[in-house]
Amino acid sequence: MSSYDGSTTGGATTTRSVSADVVVVGAGTSGCYAAATVARAGYDVVIVERKDEQEAGHIACGDALKGASDFPEAIPKSQLEPAFTNTGVDHGRFEIPQEDTVLEIPVPGELAVIDRWEYGRCLIEGAEQAGVEFHYDTVVQNVRQDEDGRVTGVTGIRKGDPVTYDAEMVVDAAGALSILQDKTDLEDATFDTNVQYSQFCSAYREIIEVDEPVEWDDALVFKPTERSAGYLWYFPRTDTEINAGLGFQMNEEPMELVDSLKRDLDRREEFDGAKVTDKLGAALPTRRPYDSAVAPGFMAVGDAAGHVNPTTGGGIAGAAYAGTYAAEQAIEAIEDGRTGEEAALWEYNVNVMDHFGSRYAALDVYNIFTTAYDIDDLMALLAAMPGEKLAEALYGGSTSVGLGLKLKMAVNSVGHWGTIYDLYQTKQLADRLLDHYEDYPEDRAGFEQWQRERDAIMDDIYEVTGAEPKY
Repeated sequence: MSSYDGSTTGGATTTRSVSADVVVVGAGTSGCYAAATVARAGYDVVIVERKDEQEAGHIACGDALKGASDFPEAIPKSQLEPAFTNTGVDHGRFEIPQEDTVLEIPVPGELAVIDRWEYGRCLIEGAEQAGVEFHYDTVVQNVRQDEDGRVTGVTGIRKGDPVTYDAEMVVDAAGALSILQDKTDLEDATFDTNVQYSQFCSAYREIIEVDEPVEWDDALVFKPTERSAGYLWYFPRTDTEINAGLGFQMNEEPMELVDSLKRDLDRREEFDGAKVTDKLGAALPTRRPYDSAVAPGFMAVGDAAGHVNPTTGGGIAGAAYAGTYAAEQAIEAIEDGRTGEEAALWEYNVNVMDHFGSRYAALDVYNIFTTAYDIDDLMALLAAMPGEKLAEALYGGSTSVGLGLKLKMAVNSVGHWGTIYDLYQTKQLADRLLDHYEDYPEDRAGFEQWQRERDAIMDDIYEVTGAEPKY
């Protein structure tokens, strides 16, 4: 267990001190998997969580969980299954009012809709069983670094009293736009600092109970908002309990999220007399993964490192693996006595890019594409695309667009041929970017050159799409 030393002055406690091998900030998916992996290896690890014990795990989320069968073993799937409320979902349903059509989208792999708060509690219970110590009601205020710039811990307020945490490694699992990265001097590190609010999405969701079962309880329902920068979702936890939400890209004019959701709910007969049982908002990264999420003594995981599918907002699976990969490299770094970027920690970047980071970076190209076109063009294009091709694009990062498909889309999208051609060119560039990310450097030595070549591809993407540079 972590060691505790309460320092006092004149009989009154002033600053509490806690020492551990690893300190994880944030008790979400990535934080719990990181901490559980460290604990199972026999090391002392503390999760620092700003919420109290009852509220911990209560996070705004779409509740859709994809690929749970392949989750890491530090917290096994069996530990999470009590939170699975609907395992009968097998496809997406994209409603396109502008084209008076509904597009059915197959979703590859296992899919479930969950009770996110219960899922959060299951995560915490699983981490506790692995040997993780939790410190609730703790607000981190600063990051500690030594004279060489290595992160050595964090400071904050726990239950009203100042507290200092000392650690060999700090893992930032504090979510989107984490304060830790603002407080850390990253000037000499590879850690990605090209991060700004405009690369994120602001979202709001309500849990709604209806009297009669919905007809689409086997589907994830998507729908555009009035503006191209926004999207709506209706995900059935059960046939009478629905996660309803929406969001918008933060580089666009703000949306009145609560009012916009209410207007759409009022238009849908299935929500007549519905009761709202929970409501919550959040920000999430709809951007590419961080180029590097490591600095001496410091790693970022999950939302804090952009580990989210930028086209769907799905981040649970990526967070679970990112936390696991970070923990594995933290353990190796501690055992080697080298916690700088150049040794074990760099392998964390490589593992993330190899598993899902490359795909997410390619998917971000399509987000960039959508910012340059109006809603009518985009919806006409979407309506013309076969569902299986859209599924490949949403989840795989790439899809084939051969001559036959281009001709079919052109016939079905008269008046939008220029957009189709631009999409085809954008798809070629997304494939180039995917190939480049799959050649992510095995060590820090090739990192700057890899970034320069990536940025050149991005310049071509901006030129083809006409979109404003995102990074």
